[in-house]
Amino acid sequence: MKNKILSLALLAGTLATHGIANAQVAGSSTVSVTEAAQVAMGWSAKKSILGKTVYNDAGEKVGKVEDLIISPKQNVSYFIVGAGGFVGIGRHDVAVPVNQFREQGGKILMAGATKDTIKSMPAFDYASDTTRRDQFVAAAEEDIAKGQQKLSDLQKRAGTATSDAKASLDKQVAGLDGDLKAAQAKLAELKQASAKRWKEFEGAVSAATARLRKSVEMALS
Repeated sequence: MKNKILSLALLAGTLATHGIANAQVAGSSTVSVTEAAQVAMGWSAKKSILGKTVYNDAGEKVGKVEDLIISPKQNVSYFIVGAGGFVGIGRHDVAVPVNQFREQGGKILMAGATKDTIKSMPAFDYASDTTRRDQFVAAAEEDIAKGQQKLSDLQKRAGTATSDAKASLDKQVAGLDGDLKAAQAKLAELKQASAKRWKEFEGAVSAATARLRKSVEMALS
């Protein structure tokens, strides 16, 4: 059986690439018969993962998959595993990276785990929407600050470079400056939005800061 667990990391990367801004709007287009068949035959996290018992390599039950989390950086996904309790009472939820699980014989295995080890891990709590917004803004501002520092460095180098080197540096300065201003503008739009509407701008900011990070990485050290 194909290991669906490890493929969730790829799912996270796919979501990161396309972002919220590129998501299909419900009702914006119809689904063909072929597409409908593909959807029906596709893999469902709800049916295949959520609510499933987690076993250790000794075959002992150690918890249950309560949720699937894709991190803000969108390059790692986590299972929220609950251990202990009855019907949710006294349950201890923890976040565990997907790569610590494997699928075997239709079961989800977490090697070396026990209920006690899971209960000893820090409890997972869902961040409030306000906290998530603040964290997202802080991460974007950090990317912008790095872009500003790199731009300043390039501008100083261009000011003292020879003609051939200066032409190359000026090109990098122009590209980085454009990406920096775009990221600043998108973040400003998000900040001006109401607390309930900020997610509408999240995808555009993510795309702009991703371009900015790439420009910073490609710039000469």
